[in-house]
Amino acid sequence: MNPLNLAQASLFRNSNFYSGQWKDFSNTISVQDPSNGKEIGAIPDLTAEEVRSAIQFAEKAQKTWSKTLPKERAKYLRNWANLMLQNREDLAKIMTLEQGKPLSESRGEIDYAASYLEWFAEEAKRTYGDIIPTHRKELRLLSWKEPIGVTGILTPWNFPSSMITRKVGPALAAGCVVISKPSELTPYSAIALAVLAQEAGLPPGVFQVVTGRPEVIADEFLDNPSVKKISFTGSTRVGKILLERSAKQIKRISLELGGNAPFIVFADANLQEAVKGAIASKFRNTGQTCVCANRFLVEEKIADEFASKLSEEVSKFKVGNGFEEGVNQGPLIHSASLHKVDSHVKDALQKGGRLWVGGKSHSLGGNFYEPTVISNVSETSICFQEETFGPLAPIRSFKTEEEALQIANATSVGLASYLYTNEPARIWRMTESIEAGMVAVNEGILSTEQVPFGGVKESGIGREGSKYGIEAYQEIKYICWGGQV
Repeated sequence: MNPLNLAQASLFRNSNFYSGQWKDFSNTISVQDPSNGKEIGAIPDLTAEEVRSAIQFAEKAQKTWSKTLPKERAKYLRNWANLMLQNREDLAKIMTLEQGKPLSESRGEIDYAASYLEWFAEEAKRTYGDIIPTHRKELRLLSWKEPIGVTGILTPWNFPSSMITRKVGPALAAGCVVISKPSELTPYSAIALAVLAQEAGLPPGVFQVVTGRPEVIADEFLDNPSVKKISFTGSTRVGKILLERSAKQIKRISLELGGNAPFIVFADANLQEAVKGAIASKFRNTGQTCVCANRFLVEEKIADEFASKLSEEVSKFKVGNGFEEGVNQGPLIHSASLHKVDSHVKDALQKGGRLWVGGKSHSLGGNFYEPTVISNVSETSICFQEETFGPLAPIRSFKTEEEALQIANATSVGLASYLYTNEPARIWRMTESIEAGMVAVNEGILSTEQVPFGGVKESGIGREGSKYGIEAYQEIKYICWGGQV
């Protein structure tokens, strides 16, 4: 089956890679193209027993992988990253087919995903320990870092390649083997990664992919004592369930959860750059990113001008199938997402919002929605209380710095935030006071492999990427060595 005329047809498979081999199953889950609702394939729907088999195989592989030299692990990761870049166009086509984002964005995500493998290939060789000054002459005190063990990862549909490599890169670099459960909405990107992992020479059991119903696989990850670590990216609601369940075994867990990012624009900001940043942050991936701007807070004296300029740019968007030339906004992932966006739009308008552009389902039908800008949005609007995860830019004005900060922090989550101002003292005050794990100043895109990605409050636990990312997959062992006199 080669629906996209791929250069390497084997990258698109309706099978899972685990227990050292590719496996097909009679029980399957249908996968649809979000741009037209047509089936593009059917993936295995694994049972708990089948997932358990993958875990058992991983446990055996863990014993060997944990003993490989860091330099050797780095070689495998680098090979894998290189193969991703060599197959960039095929991987991008698979992503656009199953996820819907424009092909140009898919290409960018493949580059981004490969960068995590490359980054952690280097970090594998830098997991240093310590010689600790002793308190007694006959003792020598030291510590080193060891892999936690078998890791189960649960990743979302919005970034089906990079959310995997951002977890797998540090896990493998640390010496942990990984079982990956991708979203059942976008499984083919993960399956393609498994094909390339095999080509890169990763030993059997080091990286496995299992597909099926989330509850079945997550339950096995949580209940099976052989799984020592879980990493999840997704909703805060599900993250809380995983955190509670993992406590029964004191299982190590990393959580990258929801956000409600404020995008704050002061009157002294470069308005053209602020609009450019707003477009990049809000409408990338049709607004379906955990770090996209969700609430626009604009100083009162420039609020209408900002809304006008933003609307002017948004009105130029070409909405359509991600494979079409010039398209910069694809469909939402499914009809439930479309209904959610529409309900947020209607609620904002009912509470006094002013519509500038968009505001309804697109004439293309299906899962397409018009990119929308609404000003004068009430703080009580649903779109200010919850993540919209769609192409809606709601704007509310503020008069003072204190008011902007109060509105920005009036949320239970704190992942990303954006600040536009040219006053240095204000930049320091605001970045220190905004309750978020990440702050972008005069910039609309903040994600890159060398920085610590993560949030505060109910936005999660831990950091991904950067020199800190590998720590989530390591335990520190302390050694007290006597008789040294």
